[in-house]
Amino acid sequence: MRMGPGVRLGLCLVAACAISACAPAKLAQGRVKSALIEAGLSDANAACMADRMTDRLSIGQLQKLQALQGPKRGLADYVATVRRIGDAELLGVTTGAAALCATGFASERR
Repeated sequence: MRMGPGVRLGLCLVAACAISACAPAKLAQGRVKSALIEAGLSDANAACMADRMTDRLSIGQLQKLQALQGPKRGLADYVATVRRIGDAELLGVTTGAAALCATGFASERR
């Protein structure tokens, strides 16, 4: 089956959109992971949590997390700091990710 130039162009546009949609998520995931590490979390917990959080939170919520500053702290202190933001969804996702990742119950990506 031969495709005309319009069909090929359409497929290229769809592929480009799909690729560009992945790029911001990966960028956000890296930035969230870095922010979690700077907050005192282990590399493994930060990677696990960033993966889960970037899938479930808006860019605005992720920016709130990135803005958190202060001395290095552990997981419990980090969750307490997130609680002070006052965003129930952000707190729920953060505590859920923290609990699942710290205990090893987070499902692996397949």
